[in-house]
Amino acid sequence: MRMSFPLLIAAAAALSSCANGQYDEKVRAEGQKDLAQALDGYAATGKSSDCVNPRTVSGPQIIGNTTLLYRETGGRIWRNDVIGNCPSLREGQTLITEIKSGQLCRNDMFRTIEPGTSIPSAFCRLNSFTEYKRVRN
Repeated sequence: MRMSFPLLIAAAAALSSCANGQYDEKVRAEGQKDLAQALDGYAATGKSSDCVNPRTVSGPQIIGNTTLLYRETGGRIWRNDVIGNCPSLREGQTLITEIKSGQLCRNDMFRTIEPGTSIPSAFCRLNSFTEYKRVRN
């Protein structure tokens, strides 16, 4: 059986989208598990902020390809679910953040770079920060 070139390309694209969909689901599931572990013992306060002070937070801890956690001395965690799709965001990457106001703020741009390489990813954007505090038992 001979397959025409356009049909072959369409079949390859369909298989690729299935593989990407499975990969995305796997990353999402692992991210949810990692997020639950990282926020174990913490609860959202309902407070959000457009900016946090980079001098008082450590991190970020990258969770999946959508979430960044910044830890503040005193037991507070600031969660940032980035704006839009940021496929280059994954554990082990280094963030290069462009801070324009002296603070980490909503809409600040960042890129990632894999250790040992010199070409950074495309730009991604920070969202608002959600505050989490340790739950007292």
